[in-house]
Amino acid sequence: MPLRNRLRLLAISGLALFTVSATLPPAAADASRSHRPSGGGLSATIRYTEYGIPHIVAKDYASLGFGNGWAQAADQVCTLADGFVTLRGERSRYFGPDAAPDGSLSAATKNLSSDLYFRGVRQSHTVEKLLKAPAPAGQSRDVRELERGWAAGYNAWLAQNRIDDPACRGAAWVRPVTTLDVVARGFALSVLAGQGRGIDGITDAGPPTEGSRPPTEGSRPPTAPTPDEAADAARRLLSTQNADMGSNAVAFRGDTTANGRGLLLGNPHYPWQGGRRFWQSQQTIPGELNVAGGSLLGAPIVSIGHNANIAWSHTVATGVPLNLHQLTLDPADPTAYLVDGRAERMTKRTVSVAVKGGGAVTRTQWWTRYGPVVTSLGAGLPLPWTTTTAYALNDPNAVNLRFSDAGLGFSRARSTADIQAALHRTQGLPWVNTIAADSSGHSFFSQSQVLPRITDELAARCSTPLGRATYPSSGLAVLDGSRSDCALGSDPEAVQPGIFGPDRMPTVKDAPYVENSNDSAWLTNASAPLTGFERIFGTVGTPRSMRTRGAVEDVSAMAAKGRLTVADLQGQQFANRAPAGDLTAADMAAACAALPGGSAVGSDGRAVDVSAACEVLRRWDRKVDTGSRGALLFDRFWRRASATVPQAELWKVPFSPADPVGTPNTLNVSAPGVTRALADAVAELRVAGIALDAPLGGHQSVERNGKRIPIGGGTESLGIWNKTEPVWDAAAGGYREVSAGSSYIQAVGWDGSACPVARTLLTYSQSSDPHSPHYSDQTELYSGERWVTSRFCEKDILRSPALRVVRIHERR
Repeated sequence: MPLRNRLRLLAISGLALFTVSATLPPAAADASRSHRPSGGGLSATIRYTEYGIPHIVAKDYASLGFGNGWAQAADQVCTLADGFVTLRGERSRYFGPDAAPDGSLSAATKNLSSDLYFRGVRQSHTVEKLLKAPAPAGQSRDVRELERGWAAGYNAWLAQNRIDDPACRGAAWVRPVTTLDVVARGFALSVLAGQGRGIDGITDAGPPTEGSRPPTEGSRPPTAPTPDEAADAARRLLSTQNADMGSNAVAFRGDTTANGRGLLLGNPHYPWQGGRRFWQSQQTIPGELNVAGGSLLGAPIVSIGHNANIAWSHTVATGVPLNLHQLTLDPADPTAYLVDGRAERMTKRTVSVAVKGGGAVTRTQWWTRYGPVVTSLGAGLPLPWTTTTAYALNDPNAVNLRFSDAGLGFSRARSTADIQAALHRTQGLPWVNTIAADSSGHSFFSQSQVLPRITDELAARCSTPLGRATYPSSGLAVLDGSRSDCALGSDPEAVQPGIFGPDRMPTVKDAPYVENSNDSAWLTNASAPLTGFERIFGTVGTPRSMRTRGAVEDVSAMAAKGRLTVADLQGQQFANRAPAGDLTAADMAAACAALPGGSAVGSDGRAVDVSAACEVLRRWDRKVDTGSRGALLFDRFWRRASATVPQAELWKVPFSPADPVGTPNTLNVSAPGVTRALADAVAELRVAGIALDAPLGGHQSVERNGKRIPIGGGTESLGIWNKTEPVWDAAAGGYREVSAGSSYIQAVGWDGSACPVARTLLTYSQSSDPHSPHYSDQTELYSGERWVTSRFCEKDILRSPALRVVRIHERR
């Protein structure tokens, strides 16, 4: 390390020595007194500023990981520990086999299926084998050092602090972790949309022979869906709309901004509870790395963030990171399959899981050259294993541990060109797009994902009858596994076999704006639609979501206006415009007023007086601010109308590829389901005792430590940028929790100084511990549409009135 940087690090550490312990929170005060070096080891300095945001400084990557693991444990120990129980395959032991995991690390519906899968990963040494691969196919040394340090930091916090969070205080399942546990968490995130989506079907699979595992109590053998049924089920399963993860992001080119520098607004939509929350920090190795942003819990790197020169965000992509191979089974043995007429035996993986109360459950999983045999992808898509046919799931991310290397590459980047170079080098992102802007005025978008290399030509040549239905509808390919000429090809520049190389990725550079709201790359810039990518990446020329339509309208107007600043990004985040309301509310109000006798028939066949709703809809401001009157009524109406009325009947003007943002439009108020939806919404609110014109914030809120916090924003179908997916509880007076929505938000630009102009918000706050002062402080900011001013530069950190400094060391 250069002398200048060593001196700077010593100066920072010296500041900590003079910090008064009484100014620190209890855990930090204990740390300041007790964490003295004893024989060397890892160490870091953590400076806390407003809202509990840690600025972690360390001399190398292992020590930076140490500080990161420590600080995450201090805020989220119970949530993290729960995830490590999942990764060890011990949920059934501690919580019972039939309870459900929180869904953060897989789509398993029960603890038992989750345990069988993750215990199988552990027993087969899957992660250890992947760690043997050298970079770029495997992890870099720097990432491995971060992971090693993270585990040590988490363990050090556990050893030296008392847990007060009631979620895990005194729990036997809170235990130290290994580096392998940390890496396994990254593996689980990589396969989240692949094997992680099919865990129930993987662990439930058994051959149709006498003596095979009996069906679960009350279950019946599934029947194969028709191709049309499978197409509909696959489309619903793989839709990026209405999922618990989504996002918006936009980057503006310099000629649209006030100073010629880039701008980025990132608005990821993630769960508000559980292990897929973000956690905010700044991570610094003087002279080597300096980055701030949000990390997914348990991750040793910044997932979405900015440094002095670049800002980036991610959105969940439409690419389908898995495919199926339909197996033709050996007539003499349903655990063998034919490839070019020759039989290959499946590999058995027998796994035992301890269950609460004693005893164990033992099951066998079956693996093929393509991946595990799977008997379903969600409840809606059964894939029965018969005497003639079975299905194997291919997930190329099951050999991808490069997720963290991609994030580290972004953290080190100085330009959008460096972002693209990191994507090309690592090829590590499993299920997200990347949007970026830099201080030189460049904008960038790329759908660089690890996807099975399934071209439209391969799908046309090798799809089974099932695949000929599912691939056009959803991008899910079902290939003939009995033919070796149907194997996935490889691109020369791909870091692993069977995936697309980086030159095949949909990419847009230096457009006036690039934007994504979880539709395909087609309308990244609506003035220059992007085409020519394979179906597995997403669709072209098909209807866009209401959120995409509203977002494109907003950001294209912003770019045309020009002279944009960070304040304009902040305004867009909380504009809370409801595009569905703009399109339909006036027509619905007029139709309501024209109803004979002011009544409409509900779904139960009863007439409902809706006359009072007409004026409420007419006067509604078409927003979902906490003070918007009529927003709740429209929300409950539109959820029903858009879900129950077929799209062909809902709109008078159908979708046109020539006007994908403006169509479909004009509500068909004569469709019977439209007035029925209004009647049901009015009746529902009256039964709940909620006035039709009640302000939204009075009935859309969260409760934290007995305090009700109003929450703005709205659901997916309304098209709101500031997405909120609240939990309806009519008996409690409306929406009384948020399941998912806006999470780590950042609005970033540059002004020519060394310090970026950044405003951030972590909507659900840093800690899930109700005893923490940072349990709901940023949630209250979010409620009031206020932001945190990023303290990125040293001078700003040291000026924080809330500055608290902790020096931590590994005990030897």
